[in-house]
Amino acid sequence: MERKVVVAGWGQVTQPKQLNQKAKDPMGLMIQASRRAAEMMASKTALTHLDGIMIVRTLSRHYTSPAKQLAQKIGATPKLTHVSGIGGNSPQMMINIAAGMIARNELDSVLIAGAEAYIQREEKIKRIESALFRGIPENYPGDDIIGSTPLENQHGIEHPMQGFPLFETALWADSDLDLQSYLIKIGKMWAAFSKIASEHPYAWTKSVRTPEEIVTPGPGNRPVAFPYNKYMNSFVTVDQGAAVILMSKNAAKKYSQKNRQTVYFLGGGYAQDRQRFMIEKSDFTSSPPLKAAVEKALKRSCLPLESLDCFDLYSCFPCAVSIAKKMIGIKDDDPRPLTLTGGLGFFGGPGNNYSLHSVATLAEKVSTGEKSNGLVTALGWFMHKHAAGVYGSTPLNGEFKNHDQKDQQNCFAGKNPVKIKNQVTGIGTIETYTVIYSTDQSPSYAVIYGKTPDNYRFIARAKSHPEIFKQLTSQNMVGQKIDIVFNSSKNMNIAELA
Repeated sequence: MERKVVVAGWGQVTQPKQLNQKAKDPMGLMIQASRRAAEMMASKTALTHLDGIMIVRTLSRHYTSPAKQLAQKIGATPKLTHVSGIGGNSPQMMINIAAGMIARNELDSVLIAGAEAYIQREEKIKRIESALFRGIPENYPGDDIIGSTPLENQHGIEHPMQGFPLFETALWADSDLDLQSYLIKIGKMWAAFSKIASEHPYAWTKSVRTPEEIVTPGPGNRPVAFPYNKYMNSFVTVDQGAAVILMSKNAAKKYSQKNRQTVYFLGGGYAQDRQRFMIEKSDFTSSPPLKAAVEKALKRSCLPLESLDCFDLYSCFPCAVSIAKKMIGIKDDDPRPLTLTGGLGFFGGPGNNYSLHSVATLAEKVSTGEKSNGLVTALGWFMHKHAAGVYGSTPLNGEFKNHDQKDQQNCFAGKNPVKIKNQVTGIGTIETYTVIYSTDQSPSYAVIYGKTPDNYRFIARAKSHPEIFKQLTSQNMVGQKIDIVFNSSKNMNIAELA
């Protein structure tokens, strides 16, 4: 018989921004969050009796065996230890896996924990001075660390802050709005997120921003990659940690707290895009795997979309939320909140671990009766990997004991990758683009994704010229014809706008 799975404990921690020689590293934050999860269960033994420990891969610090290290620090002797790959989907995906194992009676209790510490350093305390992934060793196994192809890297698309604006430009073209009207639309959404973050006890930033502040470049809000300014980007360099303890319902009874609702895991889903990289995507305004992951979670929870009280949609950039709404079927006038934390741009985006904060926040709201249920989504890389989970106060008759195994066997969604041409000379049609800015707020280069007349995808740098930059950032050029020449000395395609 399938066992009910509950979120028995949860803990969050945000380290003060003030530089302090006694500041904790990511492991220290995970220990603190894990102990808080046990404390809110009023248990001195919950951590020592864990059957499993799963760790969200850290980016700010590399640990050889973080799950075993955490186990030692908290006095646990788990049968299972696991460390995730790279991707913001990881926390929810691991919860799905752990829930399946508990439902099948393979384990009774699993701790999922993760943290990042970018601001505080044990040695030479200073702000991050190197690349985002400086904590990852060069011999890291697998391709999860790779978000873009060598061809894309050559043309200047490598990190999320460069890639996600491409989705936004395509969404703008699809909206039929002029630039200012479109920016204000997404600015209103992001302003609402900032208000929620200002009220969250563990948020990294507490400033409430107006739509105009968010969409207008200025001091403290420099343009990063068109159409995004700094306030539209994830706040990655934070010191935050979270932990969640999953248990079978019977095991959790030992630690039950009066005056709190039981929080049930009701169902999860996971899916990957067959179109792995940006250059392989046939549509920059949708995400079939996101839709598939959410549909799986809802079906397994036996809850229709309209019965949910709230959402925490993964919010690395505005386009991620807009596409999630479109894929899930959430209308613009839906009064239900889209975030419970304030999102990665205001609450904080601690590497791969943001969605664990989402789950902890939702669990708290369900346990106090503020919400009866809710949906959490999580994504990795450029809309490539998606996980979803449904949580609530009422146990339902959903079946999820094998859903993690089914997703591992059949997780791909969407069409096959589009055909790619590396070297292009001739006419092309723009499908989307972005302009990348230097730290001095001047345009550095523009990147265009498009199709050749014979339907091959290409990527090109726009010819660097002030008038071309102005044209790309004042009117939507999607659908326009361009002239392309392959520059062998630079090993890249160069586009000339008409």
